Amino acid sequence: MEYKITLSTEEIVRGLKHYRRIAKQDVLRSPETPNPEVFRRHAEARREVYAQLAEIAELHGPEEVVGQALNLYQALPFVTGTAEDAYPEIKGKENALENFFLMIGLDPKVRREARKARKPVE
Repeated sequence: MEYKITLSTEEIVRGLKHYRRIAKQDVLRSPETPNPEVFRRHAEARREVYAQLAEIAELHGPEEVVGQALNLYQALPFVTGTAEDAYPEIKGKENALENFFLMIGLDPKVRREARKARKPVE
């Protein structure tokens, strides 16, 4: 897949840290939600992805972090259409990666191609 990255490593890391702080706030406020355990697991999964992507960006740069993010996205099982409280970790990771793609301005066509490569949940 071809993609063009216009953000620097510093900009990517700064954006990921912002997203990570939001996920941390969601973890902290999970007890106040209708389904605290699902909400917490979703937020923790997002936080984990943001930390992983920030580490890749710092070590290898923008091109590598985008490539790895696309690989992670393709490796996720496709769970769209399942019950709202089902698969919170997978949905959290998916949400985090999609937020990342929006942040870097990834062409929606590239994301759609990666999404099509995903297999349904077993």
